[in-house]
Formats: sequence, structure tokens, C-alpha cells
Amino acid sequence: MIYINRQESNPYFNIAAEEFILKNINEEILMFWKNEPCVIIGKHQNTLREVNTKFTEENNIPVIRRISGGGTVFHDKGNINYTLITEPESKTSLVDFHKFTRPVIDFFKTLGLDVRFEGKNNLTLDGKKFSGNSGHVFKNRVLHHGTLLYQTNLDWLNNVINKNTENIKDKSITSVRASVTNISDYLPMVTMEDFMESMIAFFISYFNIKNTRQLSDKEINDINLLAKEKYHTWKWNYGYSPVFSFENKLSTDYGNIETKLTIKDGLIKDAVLYFEGKRLVEIEKKIINQQHQRELLNKKLAANRFSEILVKTLFPL
Repeated sequence: MIYINRQESNPYFNIAAEEFILKNINEEILMFWKNEPCVIIGKHQNTLREVNTKFTEENNIPVIRRISGGGTVFHDKGNINYTLITEPESKTSLVDFHKFTRPVIDFFKTLGLDVRFEGKNNLTLDGKKFSGNSGHVFKNRVLHHGTLLYQTNLDWLNNVINKNTENIKDKSITSVRASVTNISDYLPMVTMEDFMESMIAFFISYFNIKNTRQLSDKEINDINLLAKEKYHTWKWNYGYSPVFSFENKLSTDYGNIETKLTIKDGLIKDAVLYFEGKRLVEIEKKIINQQHQRELLNKKLAANRFSEILVKTLFPL
């Protein structure tokens, strides 16, 4: 196993880097890294069901889909991410969260903290979650990665989660809500930098790692290309969501508006809109087969008198 020293904080690059390294560097890998504020959703999740997109758009917080399953997480500079890419000898249980999180639990023991593995893939302190973990299998290689809330902005973490999901119906993987905590609350005299440095040293010793290297210029260029072609795209981050139906009712000063949509591959495949009981057939025609994207629909309906209100009804409030 080798340790790849990572200093990048661009979330598009960092999420793309995991996929590139998994598929193109034929060694077992350990990495620690941090992101600027962003929301990372699981591969099989519905972005609009999981994320308060109004909040993320207003605060310029990127929403990015990863290649692993599991739930939605919030990253910022107070969150530490760690990645292990391995080639297990046993093929019967490739994604083993108990095994993967064992070194994390052992490291916390050296700090005098009793960390527990709970649920399917969470780590807790005093019953509060501070780490979520997920995995992805590619051929005979397994990517395990996890989060560590050290000094994360918990107000932002709570605000980016979509709490109004009753008007979305689908079969997507949904996040399990849990009470969360920051590690720094239990280590008030330890800086994040010292904590991260100690944890990296522990992992390097735990896995008997002898070699450390940086990403080459070519690898960086290839990762940037992958980020541009995949992870920056609306098609991957939003359009990849499973088929879902969306219903909404909005009372306005002008009257009541009702919306029923079916979204597939990010496109509006069926739309039924009513204003005060009258069906808005011409509006429906304009949005059929259009991307279910707020900015695009604003432009598409800009000529309509109540365009701002109409678009508002097409998304979770």
C-alpha cells in the first residue's frame, strides 16, 4: 500500500480523483483529503429529495454525486475525508465496513475516546454520529471512504438537508437522519491539523506503508478532465437521479396552482399544471422533455406573466 499526499480542496477534483485513482493506479492506496463546502450525494440517490437546493444555490454550495452508494454528506474545511483502495483476497464480502473502520476506532482509543460502530456504516461518540462510510467495487478493487466531522459547520450541515420530501415519490436510496457531533467537542485542546497529522501517522503505521507520493502532472490533468466531463455536469449530479414523481400545491395572491410531474433521466416526461382549476396546457407543452432545472425553466417560461411563481411550483419549496 502507498500513501498519496493530497492537498487539493476543490470538491469536483477530489471526487473525480477517487474514481481515477481507483481505476488507473494499480496499487493499494491510502489518502486523506479535505474539501471546500459542498454536498456529496450517493450514486443511487435523488438529488432533489436529499438536498435543499434552494439553500445550496443561494450559498453557492456545489452538489456532487459520487460513485459509491450510501447517503448524503456535507463537506467543508472542518471535515476530514479518508480513502482506502484495496484488493481483498476474499471475494465473498468485498465491502466490509467493520473491517474498514477498525483502524479509525483503534486510533480513537489512543486518544482515550470510546468510538462505536452503529447501524450499517456509522461511527458514533456518545450515540452521536461523526462519521459516515460507503464503498464501491470496481473489478477486483474496492474503494472505501468515510467522513470525519472535526470542526464542521453543523448549521450548514443541517440546512443543506432537504426536510420537505413528502411531495417526491420514488424508489431511491434515502439518507438516514441522525444526530451528529464534532470530534473537536471531545478534544478541545487538539487542533484539527495536529489531529489529522496524528491520524495519518497512525494509519501509515497500521498498514505498514513505506512509500508516499504525489499525483503527477499527467494524473492531475486526467483528473481535471474527468471532473469537467462528468462531475461538473448537471446530467450526472441531477439527471442521474432515479425516476420520480413530484406533486406540489401553492397558494398565491393570484390563486392556487397545482403541479404534477414525472421526471426521468432528469427530463420532465409528463406534466399536469392547474391554475384555479384550469389546466395550463400551453405551459405543459413548453416544459415537456426539458431538463428539470430551475435556471433553464426560468428562461423557458420567462415570457409568461407568472413565470417566477410557476417555476417555484415545479421544485420543492
